[in-house]
Amino acid sequence: MNLFAGLEEIVKFDEPLAPYNWFKLGGPARYFVTPRNLDQLKQVIERCNENHVDVKILGRGSNLLVGDEGVDGVVIRMTDKYFGQISIEGNTVCAGAGASINRLLQVCARAGLSGMECLVGIPGSVGGAVKINAGGRFGDIGSFSHSVSLMDSSGYQFVRPREDIYFGYRETNIMAKLILSAEFTLTPDDPEAIGRTIKEVWMLKKISQPMSSRNAGCVFKNPRALSAGALIDQAGLKGLRLGGAQVSERHANFIVVSDGATASDVLKLIDQIRQQVQRRFDVELELELEIWR
Repeated sequence: MNLFAGLEEIVKFDEPLAPYNWFKLGGPARYFVTPRNLDQLKQVIERCNENHVDVKILGRGSNLLVGDEGVDGVVIRMTDKYFGQISIEGNTVCAGAGASINRLLQVCARAGLSGMECLVGIPGSVGGAVKINAGGRFGDIGSFSHSVSLMDSSGYQFVRPREDIYFGYRETNIMAKLILSAEFTLTPDDPEAIGRTIKEVWMLKKISQPMSSRNAGCVFKNPRALSAGALIDQAGLKGLRLGGAQVSERHANFIVVSDGATASDVLKLIDQIRQQVQRRFDVELELELEIWR
């Protein structure tokens, strides 16, 4: 049986994944699926579940490292405009999982709805941001989440209200295979004031982070009451290079890559950083970066 019979128009085979992530690294996906609507997505999920085929969900690849061997399974990318719709009713914003955080910010700012400014500079999708409760020093997306629409590995769709979801530091208790959309409750404010805040936060990030380099954001979570970047810096690892991967000179919790780099280079550098910080400070760094291998 052809796993994707009738869905051939949305399936590619042995599709390189490097163009779809911010490191621009990694091998191919055995199956690369880009559904155009909810029915196609549901069919793909159901078939993969019935045939015991592993499924991974790819957002905008901003917090991801794909191994050099690629993915021996199905990678689903929900980038069709159907999954990126954003609507507003009063103070409530509903955003599809495929909508970019940047576009969500722009829509909210124009509508005079404040709260999302804490996500400035995060290049991911709404689905990915909700899944890990993305944010920074100014707040996180969970603070404004009202409900989340989900799909499990059998294709069943359901909604979880805010009170049923735990939003912790770069983690949630969302176990469902797919986030379909999320609703956010925001606060009315002057659009110009929101715009000024967005610019201020952007400038602060631009000064402190390697925004123009190939990277995937923060590599490690901050340990309790500590800064991962500061620990890496104090361990003397800023600028450390292994192959084509290097600890950023601007912010030590970022790894930047150059032409010729491999995912293996990044993985080796991650291991080196963790070993050195453990040896020097007896602190075990936990990954924020998602790794497919």
